[in-house]
Amino acid sequence: MFDVLPYGDRAALVECGTTHPARLADLLRQSVSWDGHPSVQMIPGARTVLIESTGALDRGRLEEAIRTALPSLDSDDPAEGEIVEVPVHYDGPDLDAVAAEVGTGVGDVIEAHTSALHIVDFCGFAPGFAYMSGLPEWLHLDRLEQPRTRVPAGSVAIAAGWSAVYPGESPGGWRLLGRTDLRVFDPTRESPALLTPGSRVRFRPA
Repeated sequence: MFDVLPYGDRAALVECGTTHPARLADLLRQSVSWDGHPSVQMIPGARTVLIESTGALDRGRLEEAIRTALPSLDSDDPAEGEIVEVPVHYDGPDLDAVAAEVGTGVGDVIEAHTSALHIVDFCGFAPGFAYMSGLPEWLHLDRLEQPRTRVPAGSVAIAAGWSAVYPGESPGGWRLLGRTDLRVFDPTRESPALLTPGSRVRFRPA
């Protein structure tokens, strides 16, 4: 189910298979196996969790922490905690093309996007840019062949099985379904990023 790869004497890379990396990272943080161990940091990626320690990483403790997490990983509930609601104006420039490509109506695309429970697996690309899984497979579309040079902040988009909200204006090749007025990244807040690994998210029509 998991492969643990050495990453120097103070880190290890856990390949997660089909498990949400952010979920595994949260469960590993909670494991009592780390009691008395030097501080450990969990960094989830698309399919992996990088585990870094301030001291030598005890592989035996890591494997014990994974074994402790297994029962929770096998449960039906993918995550716990509050759900962040993101209001969306579904008027994106790619919405019609997405519906045509998958052979359905615009309303069906919106329904699928709003009915799914999205989980932030990891963040990257730009500060506050959260990669969210949860889309039905029939909406797993490739990025645009020709990326845009400018995507407005707040754009709600899908690509390669992920959903995302652009935290700021930037180039991008994702399919734009709509836009939100919600600020998902604000450096003046105590916690600048609204969506962090493990967050549960639901999109709803604004």
